Amino acid sequence: MRKYGLALHTTSPQLGLAISKGVGDTRCSTWDLGRDTSSYLHQYLTEFLSPQTWADLAFIAVAKGPGGFTGTRIGVVTARTLAQQLDIPLFAVSTLAAVALSVMKDRIDQKAIALQMPARRGQLFTAIYQVLPDCVGLTPLLSDTVMTPDSWQQVLEGLEIPYQLVDAPANLGMTAVSVLELAYLDWQQGKRPDWSEALPFYGQHPVEL
Repeated sequence: MRKYGLALHTTSPQLGLAISKGVGDTRCSTWDLGRDTSSYLHQYLTEFLSPQTWADLAFIAVAKGPGGFTGTRIGVVTARTLAQQLDIPLFAVSTLAAVALSVMKDRIDQKAIALQMPARRGQLFTAIYQVLPDCVGLTPLLSDTVMTPDSWQQVLEGLEIPYQLVDAPANLGMTAVSVLELAYLDWQQGKRPDWSEALPFYGQHPVEL
């Protein structure tokens, strides 16, 4: 019986992989590969999976962006290929949502999380997430988008709820665990997205990057 979920995170220079049965036995590893991610991803993925096998996977999760264009594309394409070949669901999870969840784990208050990440041409990737009742996931108050710093500041000034402003770290592989946890919450709710539904979120036109 397939039991495990596997998460891939390639949107930053740090590759992150996580695997779990969803009961606190999560394994996670990171590698600072930079531009070498495409060369070593399959090698590290195969080595990391052991002692589990591909047949043990119930679903795959992948960080869909925002992040670096090339890294994001590599991760999503790899995850789509694996999910298609294995005939298992594929969950595409927001990079910023995963960061939000990782921040919320260390808090006891219910403040919203406002996230910002540097984008090209002086813009920012931004999003605002709120934890759902009973901590069963996140809901976006502002979905992932790109805006100027001035526009973002106006959004924050207009918020009428308490929030915490968070700068997404440059290396995000460590949040592969959060990618997996968010996917597992959807899995528990009976969601079974097809691999073809997993699309990268670039936010900005790749040609201009």
